Amino acid sequence: MPIKFIQLLTSAERSHRTNVQLGAYMAFVAGAVNAGGFLAIARYTSHMSGIISAIGDDLALNDLISVLGGISLLLSFLFGAATTAIIVNWGHRRRIHSEFALPLLLEAVLLLVFGLVGANLNLYLPLTVPAIALLLCFVMGLQNAIVTKASKAEIRTTHMTGVITDIGIELGKLIYWNKSSEANQNNYVKANREKLKTHLFIFSVFLVGGIIGAISFKKVGYISVVPLSLSLIFIAGLQIYQDIRAIMRDRLS
Repeated sequence: MPIKFIQLLTSAERSHRTNVQLGAYMAFVAGAVNAGGFLAIARYTSHMSGIISAIGDDLALNDLISVLGGISLLLSFLFGAATTAIIVNWGHRRRIHSEFALPLLLEAVLLLVFGLVGANLNLYLPLTVPAIALLLCFVMGLQNAIVTKASKAEIRTTHMTGVITDIGIELGKLIYWNKSSEANQNNYVKANREKLKTHLFIFSVFLVGGIIGAISFKKVGYISVVPLSLSLIFIAGLQIYQDIRAIMRDRLS
């Protein structure tokens, strides 16, 4: 039963329930990586709004080096999302089970590199800090696109601005006083409670991931990312193994 549950997380056949379950775990991962990454390089890498604003600020200050750095981070996130789209569409055209598991495995491997190698690069900080920032931006772009594609843009996991906005909208609907019976017949205001619960859940696990990620990184450093990476390898590996078995079965038949 647990194996089947984990396989369904990255299944090509999606449901609202599996989208929320995958989105929740990936939000936890994003929160942890974002918080740990900030402690490593003093920069958040899971959302682009601040980076784009910083590019504008740096342009105004004629700080071209920082502008180029910001553009590089933006492009890295963009390429990460594009990589997911390429892999998912490739898998979808070939009707494989692991169209979402393959980019997830790539994310897991990159996080494993970050966790195992990052601690050994402190002697070369002028070079490694930009490299780590680019790596984490790529990973976050990769991840955000995975859940976006899997849920058909219903859920996003690496930034909470949209999530909190939707929570506010549904809360506004929830507390709205439908006092006019005439207006209620045509324009009754009703909150989408299921949507509200989903976004509150995603927000909560992102917050918990950020707290655990920050504490873990503070205590043990880069190696704290390794358990997250291994869990993603396991989740993705089960679906990929299913495809490998199917390929081997077809060749033997």
